Amino acid sequence: MSENSKKDFKGKLLVFSAPSGSGKTTIVRHLLQQEKLNLEFSISATSRKARGEEVNGEDYYFISAHEFKQKIKADEFLEWEEVYRDNFYGTLKTEVERIWALKKHVIFDIDVAGGLRIKSKFPEQTLAVFVKPPSIDELKIRLKKRSTETEDKINMRIAKASVELATAPQFDKIIKNYDLTIALKEAEELVRDFIS
Repeated sequence: MSENSKKDFKGKLLVFSAPSGSGKTTIVRHLLQQEKLNLEFSISATSRKARGEEVNGEDYYFISAHEFKQKIKADEFLEWEEVYRDNFYGTLKTEVERIWALKKHVIFDIDVAGGLRIKSKFPEQTLAVFVKPPSIDELKIRLKKRSTETEDKINMRIAKASVELATAPQFDKIIKNYDLTIALKEAEELVRDFIS
């Protein structure tokens, strides 16, 4: 990240991480609608193919696994992870610079490992929030309701969720998403306090 982009605007980094199906995306979308918070969504890069209605440059930057590896070698990522073999996700440094140039705070909807990496690189500027699901059983129900993945993929996500839940204490704050209305209100208050 260039020194100039850091000096120009002291933007904050708001990391929302959780196991798949915990409701973090719903919370992040809600926060983005609160204009007074001055947030902009950090679009992640991924080597996976677009699903359904997903749009390149809006939902993700869709790039090939080969291109992803080249960008890793060139140190173009703030954080990245190979989630499954040749299935990469990451945050491009240029994405954070783009948002800070707009004089906005960056909000991430990101996996646990990526969220913790961002926090470790920018400890003072980052609020790392872990969204906790009511239970693993509830997670499984939510993932099945999505109807976007095979039973095998769902089982992989559930196995990963158990590991991810163990990292919750490493985050600054934990939001228990038992009741969405309460979780949204709590997220809004946390963000407002952090950026003010």
